[in-house]
Amino acid sequence: MSQNPEEHAVPSHKLEEDRLAKLQKLRAAGLDPYGQRYEKAATVKQVLDAYSPTEEGKKVRTAGRVTALRLHGKAAFLDIRDWTGRVQLYFRREKLGDQKFAVFELLDLGDIIGVEGGLMKTRTGEITIFVEDFTFLTKALLPLPEKWHGLKDVELRYRQRYLDLISNPEVMETFLRRIRILKLIRQYLDERGFVEVETPMMQSIAAGAAAKPFMTHHNTLDIDLYLRISPELYLKRLLVGGMEKVYEINRNFRNEGISTRHNPEFTMMEIYQAFADYNVMMDLTEGLITSLVADIHGAETKEIPYGDKMINISRPWARRQYADLLKEFGGVDLGDDAAIRTKAKAMGLETGPLPTNAIAHEIFEKVVEQNLVHPTFILDYPVEVCPLTKRRPDNPSLAQRFELIINGMELANAYTELNDPADQQARFEEQLRMGTDEVREIDTDFVTALKHGMPPAGGLGIGIDRLVMILTNSLSIRDVLLFPLLRPLSAEP
Repeated sequence: MSQNPEEHAVPSHKLEEDRLAKLQKLRAAGLDPYGQRYEKAATVKQVLDAYSPTEEGKKVRTAGRVTALRLHGKAAFLDIRDWTGRVQLYFRREKLGDQKFAVFELLDLGDIIGVEGGLMKTRTGEITIFVEDFTFLTKALLPLPEKWHGLKDVELRYRQRYLDLISNPEVMETFLRRIRILKLIRQYLDERGFVEVETPMMQSIAAGAAAKPFMTHHNTLDIDLYLRISPELYLKRLLVGGMEKVYEINRNFRNEGISTRHNPEFTMMEIYQAFADYNVMMDLTEGLITSLVADIHGAETKEIPYGDKMINISRPWARRQYADLLKEFGGVDLGDDAAIRTKAKAMGLETGPLPTNAIAHEIFEKVVEQNLVHPTFILDYPVEVCPLTKRRPDNPSLAQRFELIINGMELANAYTELNDPADQQARFEEQLRMGTDEVREIDTDFVTALKHGMPPAGGLGIGIDRLVMILTNSLSIRDVLLFPLLRPLSAEP
């Protein structure tokens, strides 16, 4: 029978041979080493919660993976784990009988079993199932990572997430929290009258964001298609159609770099509300995220940890003007052509034929966002970098747009949506003339939709992966994606 340390000193091929031999013994004994349906009456957490000193010996039934094994002659202690927690088991030959104990001796770390027995505490005070019967459900042919080291190799953790989830309970907790966060987001929006919709993920025009798309080809129609970089223009079509409060949570795809904050496939939520503006979206964003913090960290929480920092999450959140932040951290005034170009040159930025304010935005992204730790709404961007946004009535050079920055990371982007078809057409044409990534081809059907009349509206996009990073204190986006994109091992240099 395998115990913790010795197994890892044996070559992996020998370990697999030993386990295969045990598998054959199980079959020879008339047992299925890969089990059958098993009625799991309770999760491990439910078993632990069910313990009461006044009901010592209460019968329980559960199942899980063997993660620790300690032999004591004709008895043994095991740990099993399911996705809710860990519980200790106590096996005795006298209780099981010789035949059943012989099956028990074929167990290895990583095997999956079902157990029945009485729930008691040991002399050390640990809640334990004193096993009366057990069922072999799955024979593992390869060992788990060492118990006391866990699975620490970061690259291996991402490639073999199944081992990561088994070995590191905190990883399982992160992903269960992610699932809960998504559920709470939907609940928050549904309670406020929004409806969840689905829009195409394959699109004939890559539009709605400044990003490089992935391309595919539809054989039957013989047309090239793009995996969507944003659902924005389709969701706005729904506003035209009369759906006044909509949201979508789904995947976007951008053929760009990979980093601790970027994965080419990522989850985005976009929200649109008729008869609103970016101020409404600001309030919605602040209310939504603080409600999530209250659920995850507690209703009285004012600060949450992120790495070596504490982020002050208490309301109201700061609201700062784009131009003021550019001046404060970049040392230049928005619209000062000479100063902006001089600054860009000193920073080694490529400016080309870009208009001054587009160059200013390049500077802004380099010097401003990294200085904003606590939640900060940045308001009123240059219109040149906001082709889908309504202008400020008192200053047409600025767009009614905000971004939410937390710990130097953009979490949300929102507009007062442009609904003037002539202005939208002109801006698309200007973007196309400038050769930017944001507009490669004008979506004429979207402009046609605007001509039928889109109500004034506010729109909001929130990066779900980054939001989960903040709420779970995860420093890399790969830590909140079950299966992040990795270079294939065969393609490693």
